[in-house]
Amino acid sequence: MASARDERQVQKSYWIQHSADLSVESMMLDSKATDLDKEERPEVLSQLPAYEGKSVLELGAGIGRFTGELAQKAGQLLAVDFIESAIKKNESINGHHKNVKFLCADVTSPNLHVPEGSVDVIFSNWLLMYLSDNEVENLAEKMIKWVKDGGYIFFRESCFHQSGDSKRNYNPTHYREPRFYTKVFKKCHMSDDTGNSFELSLVGCKCIGAYVRSKKNQNQICWLWQKVKSEDDRGFQRYLDSVAYSHKTISRYERVFGPGFVSTGGLETTKELVAKLELKPGQKVLDVGCGIGGGDFYMAENFDVEVVGIDLSINMISLAIENAIGLKCAVEFDCADCTKKTYPEGTFDVIYTRDSMLHIEDKPTVFRSFYKWLKPGGKLLITDYCKSAGSPSIEFAKYIEKAGYYLLDLKAYSQMLENAGFVDVIAEDLTDQFVKSLKQELIALDNSKDDFIDEFGEEDYNQIVERWKAKQARGASGEQMWGLFIAKKK
Repeated sequence: MASARDERQVQKSYWIQHSADLSVESMMLDSKATDLDKEERPEVLSQLPAYEGKSVLELGAGIGRFTGELAQKAGQLLAVDFIESAIKKNESINGHHKNVKFLCADVTSPNLHVPEGSVDVIFSNWLLMYLSDNEVENLAEKMIKWVKDGGYIFFRESCFHQSGDSKRNYNPTHYREPRFYTKVFKKCHMSDDTGNSFELSLVGCKCIGAYVRSKKNQNQICWLWQKVKSEDDRGFQRYLDSVAYSHKTISRYERVFGPGFVSTGGLETTKELVAKLELKPGQKVLDVGCGIGGGDFYMAENFDVEVVGIDLSINMISLAIENAIGLKCAVEFDCADCTKKTYPEGTFDVIYTRDSMLHIEDKPTVFRSFYKWLKPGGKLLITDYCKSAGSPSIEFAKYIEKAGYYLLDLKAYSQMLENAGFVDVIAEDLTDQFVKSLKQELIALDNSKDDFIDEFGEEDYNQIVERWKAKQARGASGEQMWGLFIAKKK
């Protein structure tokens, strides 16, 4: 196994070789770098938090593809790179910015001294993939110390495989799974001199859309983390990833619903519902609560549409990105909260959301956002758990409270969509189909009982069966309903 010193020497030799002409093509290792740069650079920068007048640390700055952009807004900017010729070229290009300092240093070296709590934003683009696993972990622990309380850490990496087409005699890059980076940064903790404990909260994790559009490639992924006090409440996302949608729970759902699906009816129901959208090639679809991406891949591959899938669960998005690799379809994923996310007006032809709105209390605000994000004539399709009109039974009320759901009856749901501006609102009671799907899923589960128990255990099997039978009973009684809503923007 190579030592840390050997690793650094290999990476340094690699970059000395590829920095010979100090061009954008050599930095991006792609013959189409100039065109890619024009599209992806503004997209990467758009993911950053506001940093006007703030202190920014750019690691792996290279020849300054981002340095000049960051310098225009930052109060102070320190650009760091371990290749001397690259950082010197950066200084020759961007040295006129009086708020920028340039430093030739290796981020793994103890000689790189950044005062604790001195930086508002740490930015890096294609850096961690040139570090060993241990070096990534050590740098993450340094970063959380360098950044201020409430400050941000942004990084973008190539995952799974290379994207650029430049020929390389050897390639020491570490093309990791995205979940490696998520896990490393999620477990970062520190305490200050006064005993306050801090950790990193994931603000966003998404594919770089420029690569999805130009190369049908989902392996370019960026993360934004915020340093927060450990006691700060991020309860719902933590609940989703640790309880409702842990990796084990997601795997169980896939066994029930089919590969790529975590919602009622799996692929069969998806086909029926998507048919109602009358998708046309080139249309842009937003899937809110996309889960692990099965419906998005189906739409993109069968109807030649571009799909953006968003979900609040880090685990869901991580698995969706992994599932996308090699499919060569125009689907990008973003770990985002739809109640906080913004898109330009008239961005999408279709908004599609399956059994996700039940988690949201303030539906009117979200529906107004959906209306704004749709193009004129755009279509909205929602499936969601609903309740019958009137007061729920004590048992059903307890179920709703325990699950943290916010359920409406079909009429109230329709009215909210109309109040948001939608027209031609159609509300259908699909509870019979819901109950039928539950029954079919239970039969399939029973047929594969031994395999399921071998993988997940008897307790998990019994839990799934109990929950599905309870839903079946509530659906059959008419108390729990499954609604389909289709609406248009004027």
